[in-house]
Amino acid sequence: MNDKKTVQIPNKRASFDYHLVQRYTAGMVLTGTEIKSIRNGQANLTDAFCLIKDDELYVKNLHISLWKQGSYYNHEPLRMRKLLLKKAEIKKIRAKALEKGFTVIPVKIFISESGYAKIEIAVAQGKKSFDKREDIKKKDVQRDLQRLM
Repeated sequence: MNDKKTVQIPNKRASFDYHLVQRYTAGMVLTGTEIKSIRNGQANLTDAFCLIKDDELYVKNLHISLWKQGSYYNHEPLRMRKLLLKKAEIKKIRAKALEKGFTVIPVKIFISESGYAKIEIAVAQGKKSFDKREDIKKKDVQRDLQRLM
């Protein structure tokens, strides 16, 4: 039964708006209807961010769409979800996030080989507008090279 559909939901704005410094993979505490929606690819990471509260890491503004067969068991689409990481990793993330200019953002959600939903988060530093223009120029050059080949 290796015909499982691989689900990867990327945060397309993350690499455009931020320099990704360190990446971590974390588990998520989800309800039944949330995991079903993620397996259907119905999640949006665009405005999501992570915060540390009481030595635990949470993701906020992660929109997971309602599951249409969920009835009254359905979840709240924008609720705060707990991320599962080791304490040492959370300490490293906190130390880096407290530095000026750094934040913690989700990069992508995927389903692991064992069937669990995982989220890849990154400690990131915001880009300036000239950095963004530089990235746009590089993408345009790459696109032009691809067209010529």
